[in-house]
Amino acid sequence: MAGPQRTLAILKPDAVAKRATGQILACIEAAGLEIIAMKRLWLDQQRAEGFYAVHKERPFFSDLVKFMTSGPVVVCVLEAEGAIARWRELMGPTNSNEAPTGTIRGDFGSDIERNAVHGSDAPETARLEIAYFFNASEIQALVEALPG
Repeated sequence: MAGPQRTLAILKPDAVAKRATGQILACIEAAGLEIIAMKRLWLDQQRAEGFYAVHKERPFFSDLVKFMTSGPVVVCVLEAEGAIARWRELMGPTNSNEAPTGTIRGDFGSDIERNAVHGSDAPETARLEIAYFFNASEIQALVEALPG
């Protein structure tokens, strides 16, 4: 792969409510993923429905939207070589009950919905998801501000 790759990470309302934000961010950095943009926000119904529109016809859609609007989230842009695969490996399986200890979902999730984190699954998805929460100037300004 030529150059670093970017992916989106969301620390979901269950992780924020557990006050696990700092621990999860530390895991991300310890895994060599650089956090190049980050913000804490509370999704309203329209924004959550828009983000998860790909699942609109699925039976779990309304429960997912309700959950994602139940409390604040932390959205991050992560950057590293192979960032998508590295973040997905660190997250663990979608169902926290199947996620091994040492993964974010295994350590901080409780089930398939309250699984602590979200991550993009492909480069095109990552581009779309990052753009959903961040404009280019927010990311560029942070990159320019980094030392070295």
